Amino acid sequence: MIVRIMGEGQVKLADSHFAELNKFDDELLEEMESGDAAGFRRTLHALLDKVRELGEPLPDDALEPSELILPAPDATLSDVRDMLSDDGLIPG
Repeated sequence: MIVRIMGEGQVKLADSHFAELNKFDDELLEEMESGDAAGFRRTLHALLDKVRELGEPLPDDALEPSELILPAPDATLSDVRDMLSDDGLIPG
């Protein structure tokens, strides 16, 4: 699966990692619902770090269709609320 981190680029990520990433997504949803901006920021960075760690970066000149788009590291709670569906960032 191809994942885009807004403002950074794309990585190829094995589907087997989604259960681990969904844990971060669940935490993000809880923090958004409670308005916990500090927790949200911490969890967003942990999610993005994990995607970078587990994924294989695609070349900068590659432009593959992204199956998942994650917010930029500097995204605010409001920015991400606008991106979210009822399913969170990572489709279950």
